[in-house]
Amino acid sequence: MSFVVVPASYVYLLRDGNDGTEVLLQLRQGTPYMDGHWAAAAAGHVERGETAYAAAQREATEELGITEVDLSFEFTMQRTQGGEPIDERVDFFFTARAWVGKPRIVEPDKAGELRWCPIAELPSPMVPHEAFALSQLGTSHRYLSHGFDTTGGQP
Repeated sequence: MSFVVVPASYVYLLRDGNDGTEVLLQLRQGTPYMDGHWAAAAAGHVERGETAYAAAQREATEELGITEVDLSFEFTMQRTQGGEPIDERVDFFFTARAWVGKPRIVEPDKAGELRWCPIAELPSPMVPHEAFALSQLGTSHRYLSHGFDTTGGQP
């Protein structure tokens, strides 16, 4: 049996709101994964020969129609689904507070809504590993794990 690790990049656009920091989220629809759940407004697989940083930039343009995204690396997450037969994942999480253009749904077949949400009051349901990631923003953690038999997601 071969072992496959699938890399992905996530972009959380952030802004200051009346109730603290807000994050732009999308409601997933028309996809085979977590339809009806809230998730990063821009995210996707890193393609062969592409860096995680370049993938984040590309996804922000493809999914939100924005460019020149001023990305800040937050952390990497290694995840699995606790014994289910899926490939393991390595996710790279970025935030941005500056970009060019107004974020909009570019792929309406994959996203039903975009919404600015206070990080302290995330909508439900959220994609579980992304809810965990958002709870770790602003911490000093640079490595997270999710879905393994560990406590607290840290090594």
